Amino acid sequence: MTQQATPIIPPAVQPARDSSIGGLLLESGKISPENAERVLRMQKELGMRFGEAAMRLGLITEEDIQQVLARQFDYPYLLQGESMYASELVAAYQPFSQQVEKLRAVRSQLMLRWFARGRKALVIVGINPGDGASLFAANLAIVFSQLGEKTLLVDANLRNPRQHKIFDLQGRQGLSDMLAGRADQDAITKIDSFVALSVLGAGTLPPNPQELLSRSSFGGLNTQLENNFDVVLYDTSSVSLGSDALAVATRAGGVLLVARRNHTHVADIQAMQEQMAHSGAEVVGSVLVDF
Repeated sequence: MTQQATPIIPPAVQPARDSSIGGLLLESGKISPENAERVLRMQKELGMRFGEAAMRLGLITEEDIQQVLARQFDYPYLLQGESMYASELVAAYQPFSQQVEKLRAVRSQLMLRWFARGRKALVIVGINPGDGASLFAANLAIVFSQLGEKTLLVDANLRNPRQHKIFDLQGRQGLSDMLAGRADQDAITKIDSFVALSVLGAGTLPPNPQELLSRSSFGGLNTQLENNFDVVLYDTSSVSLGSDALAVATRAGGVLLVARRNHTHVADIQAMQEQMAHSGAEVVGSVLVDF
């Protein structure tokens, strides 16, 4: 029996994405194809790198090079004025600064002293409003996500939340709504500007924040979040405003204290450490900030 052969047409092969410095500069519109040819000629004549030749010709800046290098290594960051996020997110806008190097040092210590022990949740808390704990928590979450850790930042400050402003999440449900059974994990927002960062805002401000955070349902929610993320950071209200931070710390198990230079008193830090120890939470460490 003779069968008619059916020709097999191979699927169209998609061209590989050019991830070279020149390719990324072209793709981002930093240089034109005509200027790219000029750069290639200089590169060949002088035996230098593409980016160096482009800078010598005055076509790009050092910042342009840093940005495409970040894209090459899946290390995205933002340019001032090109994002709706708060300008104080130095980990997003100035990832190569000394300030962010210190954040990475804190991240390394936490990885060794807390997360390497199988723990996933950590509370970031300050003594008084204005100590900088919320901003520190936001920047710390970004550097964890830049490491490739699937990171969730939870705004557990149900009195005066800030993360919805920092990450432009106005009008969304959040933690309080989930604890009240009025929302599910769809309330979590993936921050697309970063590889592995999500944020859960505070949501509707309740009249009973301490009671809401002390519910047994919060323990179950924390377990769910730990199952879905590598790192869960909780930003809480300051200790001086009530016992909210203690309720969250009891569930998370660990606390990082944030003190502000020339603002936070040492005696207050010692008192807070004692409070956390009595609540059963471990004080993993403390940091001194100046923003």
